[in-house]
Order: sequence, then structure tokens, then C-alpha cells
Amino acid sequence: MEIKDVLFELSSAAAIGTVTNASDLAYNMLSNYTEVTRLGGLSLMGEIKGEKDYTILIDAHIDEVGFIVTDISDNGFLTVQKCGGIDLRHLPSKAVTVHGKEKIPAVFVSTPPHLDKGDEMPDDIAKYKLDTALGGKAKDIVRIGDFVTYRTSPKTLCGDAVCGKTFDDRAGVTCLIELAKRLQGKTLPCRVVFLISDAEELGLRGAKTAAYKITSDEAIAIDVSFGDGPDIPDTQCGKIGGGAMIGISPVLERTISDKLTDLAKQNDIKHQLEVMGGNTSTNADVISVNKCGTPTGLISIPLRNMHTDVEMLRISDIESVCDILEHYILSGGVMND
Repeated sequence: MEIKDVLFELSSAAAIGTVTNASDLAYNMLSNYTEVTRLGGLSLMGEIKGEKDYTILIDAHIDEVGFIVTDISDNGFLTVQKCGGIDLRHLPSKAVTVHGKEKIPAVFVSTPPHLDKGDEMPDDIAKYKLDTALGGKAKDIVRIGDFVTYRTSPKTLCGDAVCGKTFDDRAGVTCLIELAKRLQGKTLPCRVVFLISDAEELGLRGAKTAAYKITSDEAIAIDVSFGDGPDIPDTQCGKIGGGAMIGISPVLERTISDKLTDLAKQNDIKHQLEVMGGNTSTNADVISVNKCGTPTGLISIPLRNMHTDVEMLRISDIESVCDILEHYILSGGVMND
């Protein structure tokens, strides 16, 4: 499968709480190139052995932001709470899937402007109701505690631009699967462990527990980061189409960041630097303090409209991440530096 096809399949599936569709799909995809183990929750691990036991851990998270049902009215309207970072401003009229006894399509209620009293948008998500159109039958199919995800299909835009839900971080998982595909059958100087982790959107939980189980000598997290757009300062974002964003931060291992950058330059791969003054708000933060500490790097894909159902990126930026990491692994990471 091509990179775009993998991304679109993963984006179309769901992975939140006990909803495992995307995790199961990633399991099947990664199993084409390596044996895969479930680590609990939705987290998955695969590995390719190398000439030495020196281990590089490559991580990307499979979970997505979404909602959980907290109340069901007699006329079929649902009240929900957020699972992860949700911008309330874009919720009215959004289509979602309620993962009840069966998958139920629903929409967030939107008051017509003719009836709007002109009040400011509420800042309490409990006031944004979901319409199931089931009426009194809703309680027969939906339970309090059921999960809700955005409902949309990924789309191709101009050139190699695409948009859809959950590109954060199915784009990173796509990179990980593409890497496994490229490295399969090659003689590697070191062992590579592929971690598809869970619950990043709920506090980096999956990577924290999984990395404790996996003993690695160094690690690199793959995630998305803020892409350029109207009214966003250049210093706070990367350029869409500008290539992989290589992280530089006090919590990241500078020798890894420097080697990623050097390899990108040497191989004429598009890249850009992302400088952070402290934590990265990615799995790199918890992997780096695993056990006695693991030297950790971060490489990201620039993305617009984060945590919405129209996240946008360019396939070429995913490819640049894959290209850099392939060179990095084949060079043995920082083990020979």
C-alpha cells in the first residue's frame, strides 16, 4: 500500500477508550513486516533485530480525541464530555459516530441564526447536545460511558495535500508502518522497536507504560505539530510542505536532533527545525524520563486544524520523515558517533 492509502485507511477507523478499530487495523498492517505484540489497551509493539542489541525505539500514537456520553435524555439527545483537547467553537453541526451497541450516526445540534439570541457560544461542552434522531429508542442502543468520534472521510485536496480526522497521529503511525516496510529484509546495525502507543491525548499514558516495558538505548517520537496558517506567527509553527520538523528542546537529546538534521542535509531531504523552550507535549516527554532516562528525539509532520475533523497535511512531509528516519536507523542512530 502507498503512504496515502495507509493514512486514509487509518484515518477512517476509530481508536478511543475501548473502541479498537484503528488499533486492530494497525496491528494487521504492521504484521506484514514484523511480529506484533499487544501491550495492553490499544498499544502495539513490533521489532526488527539487528547485528547488535543496541535498540532504537520509534514511537507514534494511535488514539484520537473524542467524547464520552454522560447523559441520555428521554427524547434521544446526548450530553458528552471531552476526551482530550477539543475546541468547542467548531462543534455545532459536526457529524459524529456514537459507539453504542451498534454504530449510531449523530450530529451536534446547531441553532439556526434566525433563532439565535445572539448570546456568546457556551464554554461548557455539556450545553452542546448530540442529536441521534432516535428519540426514546436512544437508551436501548446507547449507554452512559459509550465513546463518540468524529465521522468523516479523508479527502484529497490540491496537489499532495489531504485532510481528514485523526491525522494526529495516524500520520505518525503511517510513518512507522512505512519504515517497517522499508527496513524489512535489510541488514540493520541495531535492533529497532516500533511502538504504536495508546492514550497520548489523555496525558501520554500509553508511551509512559509501554516504554517502561521496552528497554531501549535511544528513542524517537513521531508526531504532528502546528502548520502555518492565517494569523499564526512563523515562530510558532512549521511550514506545510516544508518537510519534517526536527525537534530541539532542553528535554530532547541534542545529539539525536543534530544527527537527524545532518542526515537530512546530506541526503537533500526537506526539513525544518522546531525549537521548544521546555516540554514538547508529545510522547518524547515521558519516554525521555523512562527508568533511568532514555536519550530521546522528536520528529513531526506539520499539520493545520489540529484536533478537528479537517486536519490538513501534505504527503510529501510524511515522506520526508520516513526518509530521514530510514537513513538514521541504517546509520545505527547515535551509537557510532
